[in-house]
Amino acid sequence: MTKRGFTYKDAGVDIDAGNTFVGLIKPFVKATSRPEVISDIGGFGGLFSLNTNKYRNPVLVSGTDGVGTKLKIAMMADRHDTVGIDLVAMCVNDIVVQGAEPLFFLDYFATGKLDPQRGAAVVKGISEGCVQAGCALIGGETAEMPGFYQPGEYDLAGFTVGVVERDNIIDGSSITVGNRLVGIASSGLHSNGYSLARKIIFESMGLGIDSILPGLGISAADALLTPTKIYVKTILNLLRDFHVNGIAHITGGGLLENVPRVLPNGCKALVHLDSCPLPPLFSLLQEAGSVERDEMYRTFNCGIGMVLAVPENEADEILIRLSGLQEKAFIIGEIAKCEPGAEMVELV
Repeated sequence: MTKRGFTYKDAGVDIDAGNTFVGLIKPFVKATSRPEVISDIGGFGGLFSLNTNKYRNPVLVSGTDGVGTKLKIAMMADRHDTVGIDLVAMCVNDIVVQGAEPLFFLDYFATGKLDPQRGAAVVKGISEGCVQAGCALIGGETAEMPGFYQPGEYDLAGFTVGVVERDNIIDGSSITVGNRLVGIASSGLHSNGYSLARKIIFESMGLGIDSILPGLGISAADALLTPTKIYVKTILNLLRDFHVNGIAHITGGGLLENVPRVLPNGCKALVHLDSCPLPPLFSLLQEAGSVERDEMYRTFNCGIGMVLAVPENEADEILIRLSGLQEKAFIIGEIAKCEPGAEMVELV
């Protein structure tokens, strides 16, 4: 009797499951297509034609990011159809602050054992994020690595490329004293600070994933899995009609660490906290975790997802436009002179 040899499936990698997964995600990928896409899913590389007649001096802008420990919440709740939005958001929001229109996106999905249905739910979210951002999902990689991840676990990484005219690059160099700071509201925690949020809610407060959060009236899962807001179409709309001197995406590091990334020498941001009160979820985390004020603003976005430095005489019109775009926004401060060695963000 001939002994049967080992197969890849015996080692934990199911090629058939992978093929099933590809079949499930094809409609989601197709929904994100743009006219410049000239390849289909399944090729070795994604093909995207950059129409050079459309640009005078195009500059490509790239970004990459992940979702972090927010994935732990998705696994605890067994909800996987929104973290893909987070993945896209964290990448495209980073490049739009430089004035770039996202063109295409690629993802990396890694797991111990591929569950086609769960994987398809993740990609459905990625597709939704791409639709919100106006970019095409042109490729990705699915890695099945038995023994590397615990059962049910997976990780995500995303990559985006956009384009901006060289003359229209926003780098903060034109920010001047007297510019107003416009804060656009976040949708929640976005995808930062989850290690601390999990410690406070599940350890300090002793709550479960389905527990109703005090004062919020919704479950921990609902509050913590709210997708990251994608600001691409909003920002590109503003850039068509207004002067925007600098934009900061408020991600890990909060206001205190991200705003200085766009400030020129000699400038600091004065942020008036009474103009942007903490939303209930952030207040809950601060109170339940006894988190000091500066730690809050260095860890979480605290309700502000984007900060724009704009000329004083355009600030009110920008707020009106943002309201028309269904964005909640505030004047949260102004640019002031910064003495050498002083902090570049002052909370007042």
